[in-house]
Amino acid sequence: MAEELTISGGSKEEKYRELLPQVKAVVEGETDGIANMANVASMLHETFGFLWTGFYRVKDGELVLGPYQGPLACTRIKKGKGVCGTAWERGETVVVPDVDAFPGHIACSSLSRSEIVVPVWQDGEVVAVLDIDSKDLGTFDEVDKQYLEEIVKLF
Repeated sequence: MAEELTISGGSKEEKYRELLPQVKAVVEGETDGIANMANVASMLHETFGFLWTGFYRVKDGELVLGPYQGPLACTRIKKGKGVCGTAWERGETVVVPDVDAFPGHIACSSLSRSEIVVPVWQDGEVVAVLDIDSKDLGTFDEVDKQYLEEIVKLF
């Protein structure tokens, strides 16, 4: 039986510090990547109340929608397209304070105002990306980048 997620609040960094060991406990020993993605998306979404939190998996040369929490999403994204495709192509986290200012942004939801996308690496290759959208401008920063990169390393 799964433990209930318990985050006491406080600053963004305090929330991540509390969340990190809980994510580790949930994914540790679980070999199914989709199950881990589903739980991590849920945990992040519940903790921070983001607009959209989920994963796209690299499949047959494009990003394909994986487990997520939030409104309807784009199903497929080509390499180098939008924030997700750019993070995949570069192999690095992309933080976008204002999606309207990002050239080629793919608007899956008109409510999205800022975004962060973190590559998930396995055996030297990007196998997925963690994509998080916010209704507010400038939501994501170095704190998010640091902790989200730590979280995706857990699987």
